[in-house]
Amino acid sequence: MKDISTDKNKIKQLLERSVAEIINKDSLAKKLQSGKILRVKLGIDPTGPRIHIGRSITLLKLKDFQELGHQVVFIVGDFTGQVGDTSDKNAERPMLSADQIKENMVNYLEQVGQILDLGKVEVHYNSEWLEKLSFIEIAKMADAFSVHEFTNRDVIKRRIDAGSRVNMREMLYPIMQGYDSVAIKADVEIGGTDQRFNMLAGRVLTEQAKMPKQDIVMTELINGTDGQKMSTSKGNTIFIDAEPNEMFGVIMSITDEMIIPYFKMLTRIPLEEVEKFEKDLVDKKNPKEIKSKLAYEMVKMYHSVKDADQAAKEFEAVFVKKGKPEKIDEVKLEKGELLITELLVKTSLAGSKSAAGRLVEQGGVRIDEAVIDESTAKIGVHEGMVINVGKRKWVKIKIAK
Repeated sequence: MKDISTDKNKIKQLLERSVAEIINKDSLAKKLQSGKILRVKLGIDPTGPRIHIGRSITLLKLKDFQELGHQVVFIVGDFTGQVGDTSDKNAERPMLSADQIKENMVNYLEQVGQILDLGKVEVHYNSEWLEKLSFIEIAKMADAFSVHEFTNRDVIKRRIDAGSRVNMREMLYPIMQGYDSVAIKADVEIGGTDQRFNMLAGRVLTEQAKMPKQDIVMTELINGTDGQKMSTSKGNTIFIDAEPNEMFGVIMSITDEMIIPYFKMLTRIPLEEVEKFEKDLVDKKNPKEIKSKLAYEMVKMYHSVKDADQAAKEFEAVFVKKGKPEKIDEVKLEKGELLITELLVKTSLAGSKSAAGRLVEQGGVRIDEAVIDESTAKIGVHEGMVINVGKRKWVKIKIAK
């Protein structure tokens, strides 16, 4: 039998930190104070192989429940991921193949385990039950919703008003996510504000199944490094499996306006300390100092104190003192001559030749400290050659024997 904490301060933080809305707050508060073990659900579709820190907001909220002793249920949406949720999209999300989803899931739980204690997590893949549903079962669930309810959602209404296509598949997604709650007998579901309609579908379907209606905890959404909504497609993300130096450096690049929201939503630094940082910013204290504390805390969360110390030291050397990192990853290449664009792709410093060309044209590429400013430049590959792109990406060449 689990010991359930009913500590008022911890429950208050759970109900308030990073929370935008709770349905039904009174109901949930009573359940949390009752000492009853709650089944708390969070589902994530593996539409990509890496989880960005925007997802960590809901994972941290799930951890808050876990630390109180409740049973957290993590659902990997291997079935819903194929269908595609367009809740936060201004266009149709393409269907993914089962093979794509399988490939994306390879390290998914490992990443989730950086936040949750997986030994205490009940893990499910929603293909377990969604693949088995019959048409008549789906029809009975669909009967609980009207087309108007779906088309009246802001994101869908805008597309309809603009004359954009909305397909029938999109109408089925909330039913599938809602049925996940029925399948695992959820007492509570956690999700971002963009999931409101889908989570309300869970309330409807749990009631239809003669179960108590699930309560809903909606968390706020976070902006990316450029101040816009975090999105992998925009390239403004920070991934929770990023290497320490990369994570530290990217966090140091966020806009000053995001420092406090990141502290509040992406860490569990006591809010009293965050309020002091907020006051320091109002009092015109150097934001870089406070941002450095944020970067340090996040590297420590996902790696270790040692890694955070080293990342802070590297950042100081490379960005403040304009030096070279103490440790540079080696890449093996054959001796010879390559176009600079080919070299950047082969060393994984650029994802494509066109991207490499843009980096060169922007003046962000150096070889042995010399700027390369022509995308047609041919480079002689030699032992010990150091290539850096911008301030964070460095590699050293080792000639393959």
